[in-house]
Amino acid sequence: MIPSDVKATLSFSDGSASMDLPIYKGTIGPDVLDIRKLYAQTGKFTYDPGFLSTASCNSTITYIDGDKGELLYRGYPIEQLAVSCDYLDTCYLLLYGDLPNEAQRKDFHARVTNHTMVNEQMQFFLRGFRRDAHPMAVLTGLVGGLSAFYHDSTDINNPQHREIAAIRLIAKMPTLVAMAYKYSVGQPYMYPKNDLSYAGNFMRMMFATPCEDYKVNPVIERALDRIFILHADHEQNASTSTVRLCGSSGTNPFAAIAAGVACLWGPAHGGANEACLNMLEEIQANGGVAKVGEFMEKVKDKNSGVKLMGFGHRVYKNYDPRAKLMRETCHEVLNELGLQNDPLFKLAMELEKIALEDDYFVARKLYPNVDFYSGIVQRAIGIPVQLFTAIFALARTVGWIAQLNEMIADPEYKIGRPRQLFVGAERRDVKPLDQR
Repeated sequence: MIPSDVKATLSFSDGSASMDLPIYKGTIGPDVLDIRKLYAQTGKFTYDPGFLSTASCNSTITYIDGDKGELLYRGYPIEQLAVSCDYLDTCYLLLYGDLPNEAQRKDFHARVTNHTMVNEQMQFFLRGFRRDAHPMAVLTGLVGGLSAFYHDSTDINNPQHREIAAIRLIAKMPTLVAMAYKYSVGQPYMYPKNDLSYAGNFMRMMFATPCEDYKVNPVIERALDRIFILHADHEQNASTSTVRLCGSSGTNPFAAIAAGVACLWGPAHGGANEACLNMLEEIQANGGVAKVGEFMEKVKDKNSGVKLMGFGHRVYKNYDPRAKLMRETCHEVLNELGLQNDPLFKLAMELEKIALEDDYFVARKLYPNVDFYSGIVQRAIGIPVQLFTAIFALARTVGWIAQLNEMIADPEYKIGRPRQLFVGAERRDVKPLDQR
């Protein structure tokens, strides 16, 4: 952190002594006020529900400028990474701070590839779930269960343990997601194949069967790889903050990542792409494109309870840069699969047109976000709606690990302990039973 020459002075109208607050400057982005000594000097806390105005850490990993619609991984624009790099290159960047050279790339790809298999006992763990269990319920259990199989990488304070846990988690997540899917449809698990790419291997584990050979479609492979890149990290969002908070207790990396998976499940976070496609299917069932205008009018009516999913973002107040890339990918995939006239895609384009032209949505800056397009792409590929959030978790795992490692290495890190504004009952005495 870079200290500023300027300080903020906090004064009180009740006559309490004022105090100076140090100000720190980031390399880019807003300055921050250091309030760590606030309680010790004033006996007061700050109040910030949702932590919307609070920096919980300093970080060098991901930067978002919501007003500009900018997303940087370690300083690299997401637009460049999505075009010029693959997902494992991006993983290396997030974990180690820079893009790999040729030798580093070869070594990292090999290390991940050699850890893609999971212990055979995991399939018996899977059998404990109902076949119709939500994949995120299954994945939360499977990821947490990894700590029971890999005792040699559960010490979060040991850099070597964190290193091997990182490789294992990145390598095994596609295998676990594919296993959860195969279990739900009653098909045999497909073992990883090490001569395929990360995305290609995942496609094969998802869609191949022992009955016949499976050929990876390069257009779909690249689309899936791009989905992984676009979702790899996104600053201090709910699931990332959960991983950091969970990891701050010293729990093992697998448990911390399982906590992130559980948090991601929420429809306001990772479940948004699932909710978005469910919305499109509901509109289609109720009349399709002809009823889009009617649906959008209901969205404007606050009393209707109808929500527009896939538009707007908590951080981006401009067009989500990931959405632009995903829109291109959406066209490429649908053209490749001959689905240009897919009714849901036409419906989505009509929704987008209205949202970008209607004053109500323009004024509120409700631009399409990445979830709006990624759901359409995944559905076209053949990924069931219920699995969308698990795909998101697979992609975000590397970001969670990078953030966790950064926190553990930070000399200022402490176990997370938010404070509260207590508004409950004051002290009172327990009365005898006959007097209550």
